[in-house]
Amino acid sequence: MTTAGNMARIKVGRHEECVGCGACPSGQNVILEAVNELGAKPGQRVKFVFHETNALLGAFVVFVLPLIMSGLGAWIGFSSELLGAGDAGMLRGAILFFCLSLVLVKSFDRRLGERQKLKPIITQILR
Repeated sequence: MTTAGNMARIKVGRHEECVGCGACPSGQNVILEAVNELGAKPGQRVKFVFHETNALLGAFVVFVLPLIMSGLGAWIGFSSELLGAGDAGMLRGAILFFCLSLVLVKSFDRRLGERQKLKPIITQILR
């Protein structure tokens, strides 16, 4: 764990459902930034709380939004002469809107990363 102000970076072991996902680049541990109002120090073990609603919102934005945007782009591309005719327009529209969704996801991530109330909170120092 490292600390800076009232924030701490904590190493969290992943449970078996999380290991099967493979979305995180790390092996068996994930590094989280948590609110450290208790003043935990490096080397101490801590308990923390992470609200599921934040995880569900994040999962929707990361996984579902690009699919919806790609479908919308394909529909617009197919029904509009602006991006070309038929299948080529549909493909261009899907790619264009998918790229736009990636920009939106990155913007969403940046804005939420700045909000402390959405981050995990250290609730107890174990040792």
